[in-house]
This record gives sequence, C-alpha cells and structure tokens, in this order.
Amino acid sequence: MTNDTWGRVKSELLDTVGRNNFSNWIEPLEFIELKQGVATFSVPTSFMANWVSRNFSDVILHHLHMNDATASRLNLVVANQRPAAQAVAGAAPQAQAPVAPAPRAVGVAASEPAKPVAGALDGELPGAPLDARFTFDSFVVGKPNELAHAAARRVGEGGPVTFNPLFLYGGVGLGKTHLMHAIAHELKIRSPELRVVYLSAEQFMYRFVQALRDRQMMDFKQLFRSVDVLMVDDVQFIAGKDSTQEEFFHTFNALVDQNKQIIISADRAPGEIKDLEERIKSRLQCGLVVDLHPTDYELRLGILQSKADTFRLQYPGLQIADGVLEFLAQRISNNVRVLEGALQRLFAFASLVGREITMEQTQDCLADILRASDRKVTVEEIQRRVSEHYNIRLSDMIGPKRVRSIARPRQIAMYLSKHLTSRSLPEIGRRFGGRDHTTIMHGVKKIEELKGLDNQIAEDLEMLRRALEA
Repeated sequence: MTNDTWGRVKSELLDTVGRNNFSNWIEPLEFIELKQGVATFSVPTSFMANWVSRNFSDVILHHLHMNDATASRLNLVVANQRPAAQAVAGAAPQAQAPVAPAPRAVGVAASEPAKPVAGALDGELPGAPLDARFTFDSFVVGKPNELAHAAARRVGEGGPVTFNPLFLYGGVGLGKTHLMHAIAHELKIRSPELRVVYLSAEQFMYRFVQALRDRQMMDFKQLFRSVDVLMVDDVQFIAGKDSTQEEFFHTFNALVDQNKQIIISADRAPGEIKDLEERIKSRLQCGLVVDLHPTDYELRLGILQSKADTFRLQYPGLQIADGVLEFLAQRISNNVRVLEGALQRLFAFASLVGREITMEQTQDCLADILRASDRKVTVEEIQRRVSEHYNIRLSDMIGPKRVRSIARPRQIAMYLSKHLTSRSLPEIGRRFGGRDHTTIMHGVKKIEELKGLDNQIAEDLEMLRRALEA
C-alpha cells in the first residue's frame, strides 16, 4: 500500500466517521507499511493507540480492503516511544506504554515531548486534543453569553488567579466547550511554559481507572497535581461515581491550595447536578459560576453571518438569497451546532448543484432539520426561566415552601406548563415535586384570575411566554 492509497482511505473515512472524529483520531495517523496482512501506523500517544483500536479499527480495515489494501489487523506504534502493542481488530490493545488521553499536551510544543514528571505515568500530560476552530476570535458574542465570554477572556489572559474555579454551565450547543478550548489556545500563546490540561470528565475517570488497574495511583496523583491549569469538561458525568469523585475532590483541593487555575463546565449549575457529592458542589460554587443562556435571535443571526463569511471562502462564487439567514435564525433556535450544520449543508448542496441558495431550496434541503427544530418547550425549561425571572432557587420552585414570594412564581410556572407544553396535569404535578394534579389545577386557575386583575402578572406572563417560544 502506498501513501496515495492511504490518502484515498482517509478521504473515505472523513465521510464515514465525521469531521470531529476524523481530525481527532484519524488524521494524526501516519502510514508506515503494510506487510503480511498487518497495517502499521505511527500515532502520537499510547492513549490514541488504544482509542483508535477500540473504536475505529474495524472501519479502517474495511476501507483498506475496499481500496485493495487488505489487512487483517492494525499495528499502532507510538512515535518516539516504545511500540504500543499490536491492536487486533475488534479488541483493545494491551499497550506497553500506560494510557494517556492526549495526542499532545496543551502548552507543550508539538515537536518535542512533554517534560516528564519523575515516575508519573511516563510523564505524559493527560490532555485531550483541541479544536483549532474554537478560539476567541471565532466566538460570536451576544447578550446571552457576554458574561461567560468576558470571564473566559480574563482567565485566558493568564496572570494572577482571580476566581477559582471558573464554572461554565448551559445546555447543549451554547458554547461551553468552545470557550474552554479558546482559553487553552490563548494560554498556549501567551504562556507556553504553563502546563495546561484540558480533558473531559469521562477521560479523567478513564485515566483514574487505568491508574487503579495498573497500581499507579501515586503517579496519577503526582501528574494531575503538577499542572498549572486544569480544565474539565462535562463534569456531570462523574456524578454517582464515588471513587472518581473522591479523587477529583482531592485533586481540586490540591490545585486550589497551590493557587492553580481550574475551569469546569457542565450542563447545569453545580447545585442541580444529581448524585454529585455535596462537598464537591460546595467547592464548585466557591468561584465564579456563569450560565450560558439559550441564544436569542440576534445572537443566532450573528453566528450565521459569521459562518456564512467563512463558507464563502470555501465555496467562492456561491450566493445566498436575502432572508435565508434570518429564516434559519428564527426557525432553528435550540442548538447552535445544528444551526451551523444546517448552513454547512446548504452551502455544500448549492456548490454541488451549482445554484444560488434560495428560500425554496433551503426549505427543501433542510426539511428534516426544520421539522426536528420546531420549538418544543419543556416543563423544566419553564421552571428554570421563571426561577431566574423572579430570582428564586429552582429547588424552592419544586420544593414544599408556601411563602408568597415562592408560591406565586410556582403557580405561574404551572400555568405556563399547562399552556405551553403537551404534558398532562398529573405529569406536570410530578415535575413540581410530586404534587397532585388538583394542586396544578388550582395554580392554573389562580393565575387565570390574577392576570385579569394584576397588570404586572399579565406583563410577566407575556414576557416569559415570548422568551420561552423565541
């Protein structure tokens, strides 16, 4: 097999596994040889050898076979280290080098290995690969995310730790991961000497379990406590994992005691993460907790305009009709990733057929996305929005307290749940702390009466309804 053959296989794998998987796991592979049915590739780290073998060996072997380069198994050799064990298709390799979930460590030049920590799992910094697209320059700022952006910028500038940890939370596709990658990129540029580690909570847990299995816990502890900046994405995934939470707690405390910066993200606020230990919740809340709110129309339109400018460079000469971006910003409101993917599909389709992107073409090409993105308000979203509007805790919203300052917002949330969702009264009651359906009926009736008598309640209801349906 030649490098040209591997190039064709990589092009096919890009379509098969998707761009993110391809850039993280396939593109770094360097073909060495195909000999006696064994395809040998060079990989940056032993973690990548393990991951590629477990998750992509079958699909790689399939595409090799389709291009007349039949191989029965992969041999993944770690560059500049002793070889990883041969990876048999469909089975995880028994890597000789300990696992480290990173092609390379942020803050360490790609051309040289990370400086070793004596005895610490071969000194490999356990970071995950960064997406080159996720920088501060490519992050579109609007009212829903301006505080999170400003806080991330401050951390990315380096210097004295001002708030620790920085905790970013919000729903899917609102920019948490983008901001974390942007912080890492900025620190890498400004302070390349810093040991900066970005990884997911799942990778932290995997690394921990690996250290337990290999009886290298002291090395694990030393390695994680040697970093200058620790960034953990989607921390909600360690909830309920008692041993992992224990180690995370001690790692967190050790780094804070050394005045090292910690950045955490999750899909909800620390206090709302079920099965997360109270002492961890308390630690996470002691810094700056920032909510990335759902995008509004103006922010979505700004994101689309920025992406359209980028796509025009990829597809020169393509025109997009007036009103198309505005239409997409209005219709696809729940997830920025879906929004960007829709625009990417439009440009790709238009380039293939050689036509301008019109409104009619947009509706035909994106029919499935538009159907799936029809606004569906949830009871939980209503509860959260009402809690924020009246400045009460979400736990009080569904709790037993009956003081007017809590009971009235609770009834407003019940009213909106009845009118904006398809949930039955018993289902709504269950989401309000297990209340009986008659309690929900009473709350709905009470707000019906008050909105005709109290202008403030009527205005609040209208504003909340518009915000939820936006």
